[in-house]
Amino acid sequence: MDDTRTLLDIEEHHNTEVQKKQVLTLEEWQEKWVDRKITFHQEQGHQLLKKHLDTFLKDESGLRVFFPLCGKAVEMKWFADRGHSVVGVEISELGIREFFTEQNLSYSEEPIMEIPGAKVFKSSLGNISLYCCNLFDLPSYADIMLSLARKGFHYLLCVLSYDPTKHAGPPFYVPDAEIKSLFGSVCNSQCLEKVDVFEERHKSWGIDYLVEKLYLLTEK
Repeated sequence: MDDTRTLLDIEEHHNTEVQKKQVLTLEEWQEKWVDRKITFHQEQGHQLLKKHLDTFLKDESGLRVFFPLCGKAVEMKWFADRGHSVVGVEISELGIREFFTEQNLSYSEEPIMEIPGAKVFKSSLGNISLYCCNLFDLPSYADIMLSLARKGFHYLLCVLSYDPTKHAGPPFYVPDAEIKSLFGSVCNSQCLEKVDVFEERHKSWGIDYLVEKLYLLTEK
């Protein structure tokens, strides 16, 4: 039993190391929007989020919900329509403008003096604020998320699992051990659901399976 667990740990460590130095530059990310290579965008919204939305909200009202790397996620309007305020961060100005246009929301824009070149786009109702800047100017994504969490926070984290030796990403492979390493000292993690999301188009990635996992992270 111990030997089996050790072998699995070694394999997971190897799979994590495969993509350790894989990055997507800001230029590459913005080119995806210009070239319309945005298959990551889900026009009908993220179905796992929709399914577990009440678990996340716990009947609370007036929440401030953070969307990192938000793109033009339609889910932001779900929260705004329920009476919550939304804050998003996205490097692509094109993506932010498309969000407001596609959701038929009027908005204003203004520079952020503290961050050179950055802007904030606000809905006319003031319940959605999207910041156009680089979230990764800060040192660690996980540290950023934890620093923003208030007491009693709920954090939904969605990750993908596949064979990283066959596809370099993006999207990148995130093993369970990585989640525990990054968040385990502060958060309890519960896997709410695992879904097989493999489609015909994923065969071009060289993989033969793709599993999406939705985690709920809460305060320890």
